[in-house]
Amino acid sequence: MSNSDPKTRPRPGPWPPAPDSSAMPPSSWAKRTGFKPKFSGETNASDSGQISLPPKPREPEAKPDLEAGRVRPAPAVNGDAEAEKLPPSSVKEQTVKKRRDSDGVPKSSVPSTNGQVTATTVAPTADRASHQRRTSRHEEVIDVLPQTVDDDGIGSRHSHMKYDLRDSPGLVPIGLYGIQHYISIVGSLILIPLVIVPAMGGTQEDTSMVVSTVLFMTGVSTLLHTNFGSRLPLIQGPSFVYLAPALAIINSSEFQGLNGNKFKHIMKELQGAIIIGSAFQAFLGYSGLMSLLVRLINPVVVSPTIAAVGLSFYSYGFPLVGSCIEIGAVQILVVIIFSLYLRKISVLGHRIFLIYAVPLGLAITWLAAFLLTEAGAYNYKGCDINIPASNMISEHCRKHVSRMKHCRVDSSHALKSSPWFRFPYPLQWGTPVFHWKMALVMCVVSLISSVDSVGSYHASSLLVASRPPTPGVLSRGIGLEGLAGVLAGLWGTGTGSATLTENIHTIAVTKMGSRRAVELGACMMIVLSLVGKVGGFLASIPEVMVAGLLCYMWAMLTALGLSNLRYSEAGSSRNIIIVGLSLFFSLSIPAYFQQYGISPSSNLSVPSYFQPYVVASHGPIHTKYGGFNYALNTLFSLHMVVAFLVAVILDNTVPGSKQERGVYVWSDSESARREPDVTKDYELPFRVGRVFRWVKWVGL
Repeated sequence: MSNSDPKTRPRPGPWPPAPDSSAMPPSSWAKRTGFKPKFSGETNASDSGQISLPPKPREPEAKPDLEAGRVRPAPAVNGDAEAEKLPPSSVKEQTVKKRRDSDGVPKSSVPSTNGQVTATTVAPTADRASHQRRTSRHEEVIDVLPQTVDDDGIGSRHSHMKYDLRDSPGLVPIGLYGIQHYISIVGSLILIPLVIVPAMGGTQEDTSMVVSTVLFMTGVSTLLHTNFGSRLPLIQGPSFVYLAPALAIINSSEFQGLNGNKFKHIMKELQGAIIIGSAFQAFLGYSGLMSLLVRLINPVVVSPTIAAVGLSFYSYGFPLVGSCIEIGAVQILVVIIFSLYLRKISVLGHRIFLIYAVPLGLAITWLAAFLLTEAGAYNYKGCDINIPASNMISEHCRKHVSRMKHCRVDSSHALKSSPWFRFPYPLQWGTPVFHWKMALVMCVVSLISSVDSVGSYHASSLLVASRPPTPGVLSRGIGLEGLAGVLAGLWGTGTGSATLTENIHTIAVTKMGSRRAVELGACMMIVLSLVGKVGGFLASIPEVMVAGLLCYMWAMLTALGLSNLRYSEAGSSRNIIIVGLSLFFSLSIPAYFQQYGISPSSNLSVPSYFQPYVVASHGPIHTKYGGFNYALNTLFSLHMVVAFLVAVILDNTVPGSKQERGVYVWSDSESARREPDVTKDYELPFRVGRVFRWVKWVGL
């Protein structure tokens, strides 16, 4: 897998055969899922919601034998002697099949569960016997690769990925693709600190330091995950899953009256809650409980849960964009044009407008805002942006101070005040403060973060690995995410560490699945975090542009969450009702909690877009236990928590076949140990796995 030329490198089959075919037990995927393969001959979804293959001449179906737990091999039509053994219906299709073979179309394409397909090619005549044995083995295990290929090139791993998980194409390609990975998801990395630090009362210098800390911890946690976690090329960083609970803690009533050092006081409270919540997540993973909970987590649960994360911030997005509509709206339109209308334009073989829609849109809009500022579009006679609004005497200046603050690009001094070199260190804001009520909220949120990671592990493995991970590897990855979250709490990033869902889209678009590229990019993030001016530059992004980018990022997160439904029967009335109820109640129930007890004349001390996060002080749950009231009022005001509870209860109590539910297919531990490629994909490096071999629930 280390050959530097992907075109000449021999590609293994989707399921590399074991040395001894008798040692590999027949797969029981059919028994587990009740899958019934279909060839609809249409490009759209079938009635049941399964994705269908593109139009092709019909060929004999490979029908599943539910009793034997395997797929019946399709009749061979490689020669006349073999054709004599076929039934008449198969003989009639020999002409069509030979024509397809001459056109270079794979001879056997077998659909499988979770919207996946495998393809086997015919070996030369001299190796026909051995090929038939391999084909039968490949047909037994058919739950690996994505089935369809869209216009973005997302499809079968072996057909469309440039580099797979263990490929090392060379230092230069790895470096370029590593930078590409991180630049393409720069919005997910830096936008959360730009939201929470000002909300905590932090200065622009504080924002710069938090951004640098986030870059540092992103690099460290990603290196840990690719080496000792799931080992998939997934970037670990500040997740939007933690944003809503962080804002709920920041806007707690006990912090409203703070004046001096408000930022550090709230940050220490956040650190304590994140450390406890992440420690709980690490316990879920390394204790093996996650391998049990994963049986309850399916695409029908993951989809509305992650979609609710993106939908929950509608009150923050465009209302803040409207504070400088000519800048914020242009920001949104530019990103939309790049990512949708110009997505197929390639430059040097790279779809730069699709991959770099966010950074390119930010650069262009920032330049336009700079030109408007320099041209004097936001200059008002006698008004100075550096004078606080409370000290302005002129009513004319007070009227325009908000516009000057949000539209001008020179209102931030973060770049000038930040040092050239700064090393982020643990406990830089002080000793964390622990309160059980806030820790309880973060423990539940860490469970939601684990649900997000389950979907990310499965989707990424279909693209880059030889098989999906085993439940033990999944538990190991969740456990290490918890440990990385503890480190993030100690360093003070303001959020926990989790798998960035947007990374899956980047892998599919760039077709780069090498973990070496992600690791080299992580090292670059660590180096950049030491340059204080980098954090200062990123912290100086105007607030209205941040809101414009977040509108796009949250919409993408919602869509990526719903895309998990492709692994289930999306057209099933059962799934439609469950997802619909989950999404509706995830918006309606939190709205009830957030609006309870607030009269139209209430004067809250927080901006209107932060008012949904002060629910802990006025929620409907009132008992004699104040901490209990705080935890429940806060949890039920979080959209993702309600979506998860509704979805997981309905999906696991409403009857439905495993195929209809789209149950995630994980690799069997015993079978994976006998597959060399699977072992190399997921085995811990430096023989660390031997130390933990006795812990079966966190390994192969």
